[in-house]
Amino acid sequence: MSAVLFLSRAVFVALWILLGLLLVSVFFPFLALPGRSAVNYRWSRALLFLCGVKVTVRGEPRLRGPALWVSNHVSWLDIFVLNSVRPASFIAKSEIRYWPVLGWLVAGSGTVFIERGHRHAVRRVGHEMKARFAQGEVVGLFPEGTTSPGLDVAPFHSSLFDAAIRAHVDIQPVALLFFHRGRRSDYIAFVGKQNLLQNLWRLLGATGVAVELEFLPAMASAQCEEQGRSKVAAHAHHLIRQAVARRHGVRPS
Repeated sequence: MSAVLFLSRAVFVALWILLGLLLVSVFFPFLALPGRSAVNYRWSRALLFLCGVKVTVRGEPRLRGPALWVSNHVSWLDIFVLNSVRPASFIAKSEIRYWPVLGWLVAGSGTVFIERGHRHAVRRVGHEMKARFAQGEVVGLFPEGTTSPGLDVAPFHSSLFDAAIRAHVDIQPVALLFFHRGRRSDYIAFVGKQNLLQNLWRLLGATGVAVELEFLPAMASAQCEEQGRSKVAAHAHHLIRQAVARRHGVRPS
């Protein structure tokens, strides 16, 4: 951990985030989807560079047409890591909307927020997802519902898989693997009672942070319709957990 490194990075990251807020509040309302996607892609890649995060992509991500990307969830960085491959509309818990600065940023970039515990929340978000699919977008979903240390995968909630199945789009599982100085690590995982500023202190003062995205084979829409959301969610969970455990040297039960 280096205070000097933290301070130097923090200045540039703060300026970059302010630029992002300006873009989403002033320019995004006048940009068509391709323009917003191009800005989102380049902005996300630059943010990761400024944070000192190296990203490696494995497998074959679905880069054209509508799809649902389902992934394990480790950090607030996950959205920007996936956006650095292909900009997506993400489903996120409503609490994120009220995070200082970053909450405003992800809200302005098109994130769909779900208010857990509300009776019609899943139905409303399902309609939003259907609209995004109709525009040819990829939607990102973290079915664990919360972050984890990243060395295993918590059970998946299956309810929002239904929107993709009803829209007849393919579902692609994605495994996120976090490394610190060459080893699998939970060093920058955003978990427990840690707040955003504490996590930023750890991230921006660290060296050797890397994230691997392993894009697993997509599940065809016809196959998903046959199996139903519960089996599809269970299969996606199995594939992602295998990938996470394989790189960690642990065989999942």
